[in-house]
Amino acid sequence: MIITYVHGSGLYVNMTNRCSNACDFCVRSHGDTIYGNLWLDREPTREEIAESIFSRDLSAFSEIVFCGYGEPTERLADMLVLCRMIREKSNIQIRLNTNGHSDLINERDTAPEFEGLFDVISISLNTSDPKVYKEMCLPKFGGRAHMAIIDFAANVKNYVPRVVLSVVDTTITPEDIELCRGIAEDIGVEFRLREYI
Repeated sequence: MIITYVHGSGLYVNMTNRCSNACDFCVRSHGDTIYGNLWLDREPTREEIAESIFSRDLSAFSEIVFCGYGEPTERLADMLVLCRMIREKSNIQIRLNTNGHSDLINERDTAPEFEGLFDVISISLNTSDPKVYKEMCLPKFGGRAHMAIIDFAANVKNYVPRVVLSVVDTTITPEDIELCRGIAEDIGVEFRLREYI
């Protein structure tokens, strides 16, 4: 069972298989040969995740990234505790890669809970169009999901130094890319065009 894995100069944390989306383009849908088999037989305990993180030499990495086969905010409470543990032992940068559904998943405004724990939050917007998002990402929250992403990004920027909205370069049109860039600019966060892996 792979709990932590290395990609580039980052140490990535794989906490859950659960996700509120079932995106057409997700690596989960196209085999597990890129990073190894990240599918978890069961959810690791908080203690097992901590053991996996701290068994590594954190000074060898530029950042710790909460990003695995599932959506990390499905285990928000555990993730925040782990971030506090990391902060006690290291000044390494901590990043979250998320679909932006944290408020919907946890049924509350979660943005303030990220303060002081994360340096970067990267949020997958995927498209400017709520209808296209629903068709492409199949969110369990239906039509509410797309606006919730934008609201979360606009809110969490008040608590985290760097917030990025991203899209995948091959999944939408050049026109839609520019509309997504405009959304990011309107709410005052960064925009990133991601290469499809």
